[in-house]
Parts: sequence; structure tokens; C-alpha cells
Amino acid sequence: MDFSTSSLPLLTLKHLVLKGERKIAFEYKSSKKIDELVRSLGDVWWSNHYQVAYTSYSKEKLNQIYITFRGKAWINGRFFYRNRPIDNSRGIVYLNEIREKYLQTPQKNIVCPKEYIEMLESRRYSTNTARTYTGLFTQFIQYLRGKPLIEVNELDIKRYLYEIVKTGKSASYQNQVINAIKFYYEQVLDMPHRFYELRRPMTVRKLPNTLSKEEIKKLLAYTTNLKHKAILATIYSCGLRISELQNLKICDILSDQGLVIVREGKGKKDRTTLLAETTLKLLRKYYVTYRPEVYVFENPQGGKYSTKSVQNILQQSLRKAGIHKPASPHTLRHSFATHLLESGTDLRYIQVLLGHGSSKTTEIYTQVSSSSYSEIKSPIERLNLDV
Repeated sequence: MDFSTSSLPLLTLKHLVLKGERKIAFEYKSSKKIDELVRSLGDVWWSNHYQVAYTSYSKEKLNQIYITFRGKAWINGRFFYRNRPIDNSRGIVYLNEIREKYLQTPQKNIVCPKEYIEMLESRRYSTNTARTYTGLFTQFIQYLRGKPLIEVNELDIKRYLYEIVKTGKSASYQNQVINAIKFYYEQVLDMPHRFYELRRPMTVRKLPNTLSKEEIKKLLAYTTNLKHKAILATIYSCGLRISELQNLKICDILSDQGLVIVREGKGKKDRTTLLAETTLKLLRKYYVTYRPEVYVFENPQGGKYSTKSVQNILQQSLRKAGIHKPASPHTLRHSFATHLLESGTDLRYIQVLLGHGSSKTTEIYTQVSSSSYSEIKSPIERLNLDV
């Protein structure tokens, strides 16, 4: 008898929560053979509300289902098994600051499950991502007003997202909220794809803001503080994200090779980028004056330079230079990529320098580069119109 997967009936296992208890629901096209196999599992009931058969949840029950239906049905168990290994290349993460802020104490009413923070640590999420997830999930808990988390369903989340939409939050913010909520159910409670019916909002892909080469030159000329100028020049000339600048250590400056090592950038990936001779001279002057000990740019107390400080430096310099475009430190990174493209640098090299995982991310700079269109002639030019 042919038991190839293409000829077998499909049985999908899905999560079901009834009266606060986890269940395994069976979704399949009814037939005498499959109905009998489902009943043979024992402890199988029918839900009139959800119109599905279900059984109690346990790892042993999942194994029994697979054994019972082996060779008789194709089991779709993707909602119960994940294929996402822990990235052991990441350093150990301790989220003590987040614990102090969000774990429940007699003095405060804000509460986030301890298991949530522990899972963020064990999965080695970055501190920034952990802080975002914990904050957003705590707000969701407050919205529920005491409803047990295990009883939350898609409708509860959709209502919450609707409230967020009414406040004018971006699609990106809504996606972060969904990620924070799904993390609890899929990672902490070990229920992969628990909310598979949630539809994510479409993210508007905007063209990046950039400054022209002349504006960059003017910006740096009006930045008279040596440390401030070194910070802005390093972001621009190396194409760094603000977090990458903050984490940059003295040992990461390879002056003899003309390179900078960017450690654990976005996605926890290391990469190398350019170290321009002009930037190196500026960094040497800065080092002699300020004598940082560990990080290239440190606050007066010796720790990492703050995000707010870098943002303030840029805004002050923009005002002094009379540049009225909206700009952030990330604008300098966008400008780095755009100016490289305009000078003829291959898009693949720019992708590597920026640390983009996909070339599609880098391709957006072709839409803001003026040189991209310089060799292209509009078809109206071929009409020889007399104007």
C-alpha cells in the first residue's frame, strides 16, 4: 500500500485554551478512518463553540498522536514545534535593570511575568529589544485588567491593536506590539504560532533622509568641539548605527589596516567597515585630548556615551550650520551609503559595509542617489520637440 505523503489525509494540530487549560485541537476532513483514529487516542472531546475535536495537552500526548497516525495521515504539527535554535554566539545577557523596573513589588503595580524576562535572557535577546518587548507586553497586561494571560485569544489582541491604531501609532510600532505578545505565548508558554490568525499591518517603506556632501562638509565645519566632531565624523565615514558607535571599543580601531571592526551589530553580527585617513587623524587628536579607557567615546564617568547625547550633538550642529532638513544620527549612515553609491561603489560592497542581511535593503539607496539617474534619458528627449 502506498503511504507517500501526497496520498495521505492531512491532520493539523492547533492550540486550544478552554477554561484556562491548554488543549490540542484536531483540524481535518472528516472520514470514518480518521475519526476512529482520533477517538482511539482516548480523552477526546468535542467543542461545539469551536467545532473541533480536542484532547488534553502534554508532550506525551503529542508523541502518542504521531505514533497513532504514522503512515495513516500527514501530521501538520508546526504550531507545536519551532525550529529556532538559540544563538550561542551571543554573549550572556543579564537584564537586571529591566527586572528592577518591571517585576512586581509591593511598592508598584506594574507587573511582567518573571518567566518572560528569564526567557529573554535565555534566548539572549539584546538589552534594547528586551527593554522594548517587556515595556510593550506590560502595557498589554495593564489593558487586560486582570484577565488571565492563558485565556487571551485573537479577539483580545485585535481589540488592543485597534486601540493602538486609534492613537496614531505607526505600523512598525504595531508590529513590535505583536512580536512582544507572541513572544510570551510562543516562547515562554511554548505554544508556537499560537496566534496564527493575526494579520500584521503593512509597513510603509519610506525613502531614507540624507544630507548632501556639501551639507555634511558644512555640518562638520560648524561642529567646533573636538569630541563632537569626532563622533559625527565616525558615524558618517564608517556608516555606523548609533548603537554601533556606542559599543565601539579602542581595540576595534585597526589603524594599520584602515578598518573598523563593528562587533555585534544588528542581528548580533560582526563586520568590518572603512576607516578613512581623515577620520583616523581626527580620532588620534581626540584620543590625545580625552584619553578614553575602554570605549572610543565615553561619558565623563567612563561608561558608554548615551543615545540622547549623540542626538543632541547632531541637532546643535545642524542649527549652527543652518541646515533645516529633518535629520538624525541614522541620517549620517544613510548619507554614507548614498554618497558611496554616487561615487560608483558596487552595491554589493555597500551591503557588506552596512551589514545588511539582504541586498534588497541596500537597493533602496538607488532611489535617493542622484547619480543613479544621471545617465538615463527620458523618452521625451527622443521626440525632438521644439520648445
